[in-house]
Amino acid sequence: MSDKMNNYFNENSALDQIKGINIGEWLVLEKWMKQSIFDGLPSVDETTFCADQSLEEASRRLREHWDTFITEEDFAWIAAHGFNTVRIPVGYWIFGSASGYPYHPKFGDKPFPFVDGGIERLDRAFDWSEKYNLKILIDLHCAPGCQNAFDNGGIAGVFEWHTKQEYIDFTVLTLERLAQRYCTRKTLWGIETLNEPRWDIPDEILCDFNKRAYWAIRKHCSYEHCAVVFHDGFRGDRILDVFGALMRPPEYQNVILDAHRYQCFDDYFRSLDIEGHIAHVEGPLTKELKRLQSVYWTVVGEWSLGTGRGLNRSMEEMQLFYDAQIKAFKNVLGSFFWSYKIESGNQAWSLRDAVENGLKL
Repeated sequence: MSDKMNNYFNENSALDQIKGINIGEWLVLEKWMKQSIFDGLPSVDETTFCADQSLEEASRRLREHWDTFITEEDFAWIAAHGFNTVRIPVGYWIFGSASGYPYHPKFGDKPFPFVDGGIERLDRAFDWSEKYNLKILIDLHCAPGCQNAFDNGGIAGVFEWHTKQEYIDFTVLTLERLAQRYCTRKTLWGIETLNEPRWDIPDEILCDFNKRAYWAIRKHCSYEHCAVVFHDGFRGDRILDVFGALMRPPEYQNVILDAHRYQCFDDYFRSLDIEGHIAHVEGPLTKELKRLQSVYWTVVGEWSLGTGRGLNRSMEEMQLFYDAQIKAFKNVLGSFFWSYKIESGNQAWSLRDAVENGLKL
């Protein structure tokens, strides 16, 4: 990394160490995080939630959720507990039916099934962030056709984003619209081009998209004001080979790599005791983060206290795991815990519940 860029980052207060938290489940539904909103429906994601009932009923449920799940009090709590940045997931439908988002067969007979009004809630989040001195990373969590087949991509079991130019083009347009709307908000820290695009999207498609997304955002947001964040696409050790020569200074400025690092989604991690999890953090994870940071300024955009055993972990074990991860993340720009809260109160995933039950930040 050049001395010029090191000086830029050292002098840019927007890139101080991030102590961040995700506001998941608010503007993008994930059923596991709040099952009650899906009561009586066969739906498994936000697309089917909207398509499986009348627009009137979907609007009633979702607007009540938007206005109660996250309020100003939550932003006050986040700030009071030492966090300085929030990552807010949004879907490609954030601007509502007037945005003309592409049709998908999962919509059925509804050309525009999603509930309007999310963008006004995001506006409200910016008002609260200014009041409580919190930076915001807007994260485009869902793209048309879905970029990963996960429920967090908006349509579970569908993986088509990269197969239609219409889908990619609309994703770029949505990022530009977000940049245009929020470019003057002083608490805008960054815009993330796409959450968790899957590992088997062809490298050239993902690289081209990220370059287009960068310039779409830069039409409205200068590099001094707004970071452009891109996810590693689950490339693992290949990430630096895939992106190493791209998105670099001097042509590309204030670009940050997002690497999500959980320790609960495969048999290896589920087999570990707490000492094994901590050893992984202190060894392989720390080594990997240092390597990434040597090429790209990096954040860990999602992590948790999940180990595959959920609430079976004691608070003492969770504290040790939390402290080890926070120490490891000091090797990069910082991190965003997933998530601020979930309905069940599972302390491995709901940081507010964990703190209110004794976790020390």
